Amino acid sequence: MHFDPREQAALREVGLDTDDLRAASDLVSDAVESDAESIEQFFGDGGTFYSDMEMAHSASDVQEHTVDHVDTYTHGAELRGYLKFDSWGVPIEGGRILSEDVVELTLGPTVEGRVKFAHDPDDL
Repeated sequence: MHFDPREQAALREVGLDTDDLRAASDLVSDAVESDAESIEQFFGDGGTFYSDMEMAHSASDVQEHTVDHVDTYTHGAELRGYLKFDSWGVPIEGGRILSEDVVELTLGPTVEGRVKFAHDPDDL
């Protein structure tokens, strides 16, 4: 179960028992796995994507990227992985589906921030 002790105590206080907590924990894990699958489908076999990533030496609010692939894995409520561009890559430390046209990833070292990606720059 991935609820910390404070969360478990609060959930018990509103009337959930251990079986309820376990069921809720399983639902969260299932949702995270579904998001990971959706993110992998969104990036598919790679190609050109656009983002709102802040990049040094760029005056544009929208960046164009060639994505090679994305690889995700989950553990409980954690979604992690790696996003590989054509010439560099960055760890993924979280992500969510904003719409069928836009995903938001929390990127790790070298970026350290939440970044939206889309197939079409107008969707950002």
